[in-house]
Amino acid sequence: MTSAAMALGIASGQAAAVEFEAGDVMLDLYGYAQMNAVYDFDQDIGSTTQAGSFPALFTNAEEGDGHFDADAEQSRLGVSATHSSGVSVTLEGDFRGGDFRLRHAYGEYGNWLAGRTWSNYTSFVGWTPTLDFDSVVGSAGVQDRVAQVRYSTGAWSFSLEDPRFQNVGGDEKQSAPVVTARFERALAPNVQFSAGALLQYLSYDEGDAGEDDNAAGMAGYVATDVSLTDALTLHAVLNATEGANGYLYRSGDSGFGGQDAYRDGDSLETIQGYGGTIGASAEVGVGTLNLTYGMVKMDWDDYESDVGAAAADARVETNSNAFVNYQWSPIEHVMLGVEYGYFKSELYSGDSEDAQRVMFASRYSF
Repeated sequence: MTSAAMALGIASGQAAAVEFEAGDVMLDLYGYAQMNAVYDFDQDIGSTTQAGSFPALFTNAEEGDGHFDADAEQSRLGVSATHSSGVSVTLEGDFRGGDFRLRHAYGEYGNWLAGRTWSNYTSFVGWTPTLDFDSVVGSAGVQDRVAQVRYSTGAWSFSLEDPRFQNVGGDEKQSAPVVTARFERALAPNVQFSAGALLQYLSYDEGDAGEDDNAAGMAGYVATDVSLTDALTLHAVLNATEGANGYLYRSGDSGFGGQDAYRDGDSLETIQGYGGTIGASAEVGVGTLNLTYGMVKMDWDDYESDVGAAAADARVETNSNAFVNYQWSPIEHVMLGVEYGYFKSELYSGDSEDAQRVMFASRYSF
């Protein structure tokens, strides 16, 4: 299996499935049980699934060094059903947060898809496999799931999506769907390529007695996997945003998506951002060695001028992380892995916090 194919397999979690037929319907039951165990050398930055949390770099900065934790919340269960008519339905969830949560719920027929699944403004091209569930900063697109209607033809796909990632700092008014387009195909036997773009309508409204304004937000990414040999693949992603930092993966104060715009009086002013990742996957021994680094940055200069230095200084300007992991399968349907991770977050003021951690993961898939 090439590194790019392995990345897609890990992302979907559907390495194997239990199949059975019921009348005109073919059912596939799939999922996995996974334990993640982490040792944080510095402050505890583990969130659910033991993924690294950027906000915890600051909130837990005064903790002592050395923290161990483990959970099995990444474990997943899904079912897909395909009718003889060609209609298919997928339902999938996991246990992140301690309870069963919905990940995917969508139907497909022909070129059409409707429901909740990966945003069309997402790609796993350019992604380097990690054990950390939230993975590397600056991956292609929003890396999240959203309700949508999508039409695909050949290498192209287009969608209208729920604007759930919008953030203008308060009084958001979601008044129009997000429009996305994606192109994804093999440019050569050893080169995978993906490019995406989106346009969104930002607005705030304080009600009958208040102010309101709107602005356009847009974003784009390009991503590629290049297999230099059968055993070595390089990965890269570039992102740029203007008023769409909710789609700039792992940016901003929340550590997942930054603020799109801010209010200067009654005017809505957009915020720029950019970022990307670089990585490599190499087949070494009985498994695969993966190395990756990612960074995202938001431009708070205009915000400082309009809102004030004190407010700007407290905003997260740059998030970055890096991973080195080794993953192998000692027996069929079992994955084991170890990973070193480094996280750093820097405020506009220049203050920063960083942390190092190691993770062990074990997964049984069916």
